[in-house]
Amino acid sequence: MAPGRFLSIEGGEGAGKSTQIRLLADRLRAAGVEVLTTREPGGSPGAEAIRELLMHGAIERWSAHSEALLFAAARADHVEKTIRPAIGAGTWVLCDRFIDSSRAYQGVAGGIDDAAVLALHGFGSRGLLPDRTLVLEVSPEVGAERAAQRDGAAADRFAARGRAFHDDVAAAFRRFAKAEPDRVRLVDAGGSVDAVAEAVWDAVADLLP
Repeated sequence: MAPGRFLSIEGGEGAGKSTQIRLLADRLRAAGVEVLTTREPGGSPGAEAIRELLMHGAIERWSAHSEALLFAAARADHVEKTIRPAIGAGTWVLCDRFIDSSRAYQGVAGGIDDAAVLALHGFGSRGLLPDRTLVLEVSPEVGAERAAQRDGAAADRFAARGRAFHDDVAAAFRRFAKAEPDRVRLVDAGGSVDAVAEAVWDAVADLLP
């Protein structure tokens, strides 16, 4: 049995990741591909428990260093219990966020050296990287509007952070795409849902058997 593929979908708040993961999963299944959708933090019982600690409470509840450690622990469990077994069984795994979010949020925006974030990932998750990472890009204004419509007054600890923080996150994702063009692809997510779905499909079609 050929191993499956591992795709991560990244982007700032309100970029439409959940919608595009669902549409991509549907299209892959229609093409005869076995698909598992998952998310970070989360995706396994242990990681979901850590998610509750990370996503709720005051912004200052955790420092960037504490967040990096918690995300690395959640990811290690997620990779061990969910992602690697699925890939080994020939399933395509679509993950809403992965290591590049830690590199952007805790690393660039949080002030932690990228090498330190990757070292945690190397230890906890044995350095697993997606076959393809899609970064959905929208303007800060569109992203904020979408996130507000989605969350209302219930924004999580990350969505509630200020404009400068989210600008740093967006710049980080663009930097990763420039440094790793074979793995990381930027997708303009400012158009209609269908137009973005076509762009997403085009960005992964070369991975199909």
